[in-house]
Amino acid sequence: MTIRIDRRSFLLTGSLGIGAFAVPGFAQTPSVTSTRGFTHSVASGEPASDSMLLWTRYVPAAGDTAEVRVELSETPDFARVAAGGSQITGVWRDFTAKITVDGLKPATRYHFRFVAPDGSFSPVGTTRTLPVGPVDRFRTATFSCSNMPYGYFNAYAHAAARDDIDLAIHLGDYFYEYRAGDYPALKDQVAGRVPLPATELLHLADYRIRYASYRSDPALQALHQKLPMIVQWDDHESANDSWEGGAENHQADEGDWNARRAASIQAYREWMPVSDEPWKAYEIGTLATLFRTETRLLARTKQPDVAPLFKETDPTAALKAFRNGAWMDPAVTMMGSQQESWLSHAMAQSVRAGQRWQVVGFGTIMGETMMPQDALSWVAPDAPARAKNYILAGVAAAKAGLPFNYDNWGGYPAARARFLKGAQALGANLIVLSGDSHNAWAYDLGQDGKPAGVEFAGHAVSSPGYEAASRTDPKVIAATLVRANPELKWCDTSRRGYMAMTLTPTKASNDWIMLETIKAANTSASIGHTATIERGRNTMA
Repeated sequence: MTIRIDRRSFLLTGSLGIGAFAVPGFAQTPSVTSTRGFTHSVASGEPASDSMLLWTRYVPAAGDTAEVRVELSETPDFARVAAGGSQITGVWRDFTAKITVDGLKPATRYHFRFVAPDGSFSPVGTTRTLPVGPVDRFRTATFSCSNMPYGYFNAYAHAAARDDIDLAIHLGDYFYEYRAGDYPALKDQVAGRVPLPATELLHLADYRIRYASYRSDPALQALHQKLPMIVQWDDHESANDSWEGGAENHQADEGDWNARRAASIQAYREWMPVSDEPWKAYEIGTLATLFRTETRLLARTKQPDVAPLFKETDPTAALKAFRNGAWMDPAVTMMGSQQESWLSHAMAQSVRAGQRWQVVGFGTIMGETMMPQDALSWVAPDAPARAKNYILAGVAAAKAGLPFNYDNWGGYPAARARFLKGAQALGANLIVLSGDSHNAWAYDLGQDGKPAGVEFAGHAVSSPGYEAASRTDPKVIAATLVRANPELKWCDTSRRGYMAMTLTPTKASNDWIMLETIKAANTSASIGHTATIERGRNTMA
């Protein structure tokens, strides 16, 4: 059965209702406007030692508003309701509800459920508050880059089945904004995993429908239902390579960028278990402070564009002039001065308080990465011209002492230096978590010849890595990249999965979990690599 969306009906009712659809297929009911009740299970986020934000979506059988309640209990039978709250939701917020409940106990596992006006219940979720005081061990699972048409979200399912994870973290690219057939191409799509709408996301209705499609995935629902999640967006929640004033994937004939950006932000805040605060710090007892940042839509400067330099009479001279000039402009920023100031002060407070670790989540990679000189040999003969040109440009840039990616921190060296110098001056025990690249990396971050921290960069849940355009042995690619980049200590460019990080007072370790496949629902996985750092060293052991 083919689902047909009447956009006018959607706009009038605000009802998506495809949460009842089973993935794959989305083909259990003929109209998305016909589903009512709790459509997309439950989720939790913004954890603290005494509070939690709880999320659901409820579409009433009739009317434009509904008052939903949430109940928390330490037992699954809800024999004693420990806390709760209520909210009125409606078409103006796409019938989503986010309720922050206070008065909770630290380091406590709670069951929670929502109650509709007619007395019906949502599915039951579990969540866990953050600890206070000394903490012997805390484990997180970190995700990024989830592209539904490329395959199954087995990484989510694997993490949801574990009983040793305290907190989930999502560093962005929770979904992708492309129209069907763009990324991936039609030939690479996994059957039954094409989300709605089929068009590129431009308007509020589009973003809401795409969230509804993704949030219908059973593996993603299971993860949200099992664990609290700290989330931050990267570019694809709006448009590819987005920045404050535009995006690579936004053209003049697609309307005003500010309207599209605002729509993406509104839908994100409706559909995700996140507060409206653009950045935030979370205290994990006396063990660590975790910092959620924003590096895309609010203050990011446009990425440098080196393509025109290759059209100069002397491209080598042009690249060197760029390296010594515009590339180092201190006004070029990822976060903007307000957030930089906040993060500096918040990290200083964490260090003064004696927190053992300062863990900062960024959407993109900070570690210095240049293209190896023999990288062109990696490219498959039938690879797209764009892939070949990307490698060629990267090799030329490396000869001039430049990175190949200017959308990550490689395009913002002055801002990177400010951050790392600040961490060094504070004596921070810095761990950077990052995503975006689709590949797995471990870096020793340095500044001015001295250690500044480590970076654990996560591979994708399903988006493809280097293997998509190469037939070279991934082990050869990894070894070549490590030899060419002093900060890079390990990488894997061919497998999908997630990271599991364990913090203790004296040591932090990170496992890169590698899935056997994403082309079928299969949670078979193994640990591909483990990196360890001892407190006080700021380099990996």
